[in-house]
Amino acid sequence: MCRHVAYLGAPEPLGRLLVEPPHALYRQSWAPRRQRYGTVNADGFGVGWYAEGDPVPARYRRAGPIWADLSFADLARVVRAPALLAAVRDATLSGADAEAAAAPFGTGPWLFSHNGAVTGWPHSLAAVSRSLPPEDLLSLEARNDSALVWALVLHRLRAGDEAGRALSGTVVEVAAAAPGSRLNLLLTDGETITATAWGDTLWYLSQPGLRTVVASEPYDDDPHWLQVPDRTLLAASRTEVLLTPLKEPSAEAAPASLKEPCS
Repeated sequence: MCRHVAYLGAPEPLGRLLVEPPHALYRQSWAPRRQRYGTVNADGFGVGWYAEGDPVPARYRRAGPIWADLSFADLARVVRAPALLAAVRDATLSGADAEAAAAPFGTGPWLFSHNGAVTGWPHSLAAVSRSLPPEDLLSLEARNDSALVWALVLHRLRAGDEAGRALSGTVVEVAAAAPGSRLNLLLTDGETITATAWGDTLWYLSQPGLRTVVASEPYDDDPHWLQVPDRTLLAASRTEVLLTPLKEPSAEAAPASLKEPCS
């Protein structure tokens, strides 16, 4: 499992959001309070942030634990951003992809993170992966479940789906192919945040016009944090947060090759 957080608001130093709060993502890497699976998120971390006037975010990712990277601590002290997405990683399976396997994944204006795991990986998504163009598979950043889930989301975005539809469609597709998967997805373009609660915790803090934060768990004890119900799609801007229930996948949502044949 992993922990992740996204922020929209006035420009803030990265450290004020990710390091300084008493239960910040930095501390969640070794002492998460509400993580349901796994205990330590030391298999990599990353942060992506948006500079004002530039729609394409910068990314800083490493394969080791966030607490061991002194360069990040220095960077987080001085870099300011009006929007960010960051994550600490507990790998589903060990692998050799190093920082390439750490969220956030990104293309163009988008940043993406997956908190969870796909059951039966990689065999469970073999049929689903065949729906992607070959060039999408060949350009995967890493050989893990999160990278493939991101490719599925990105394929929908490029086809014209808005963010909520891209996430919800991907969750239903993957859950149908791999029942029991945990699919808390987090997506931002620097102006909106879209997320799913599917198998683990998700919270949000909204002060319209000031800040919107969506996170695996609260980074402080502010009583205004609200928990997102499981099986829910969250769509947020700087001024509002909308919650929409997600339906469980039906048999029709599974790829044809995974459906039971008629007798």
